[in-house]
Amino acid sequence: MPSQIAKDTGIVQNHISNTLKQLKEHDLVECINPEVRKGRLYRQTDKSEAVSKNIILD
Repeated sequence: MPSQIAKDTGIVQNHISNTLKQLKEHDLVECINPEVRKGRLYRQTDKSEAVSKNIILD
């Protein structure tokens, strides 16, 4: 949930929501309960998992 991500990271929830919206537009995340207004849950898509495997972290 965006609120939990904000709490865990210390990033303002508005920024989290905007980022999730952008990731959704690029098919990198999907909302698994879009019918709810509050408490939406997101997960990575297969496309996102493939992209994350190609990222090299130092």
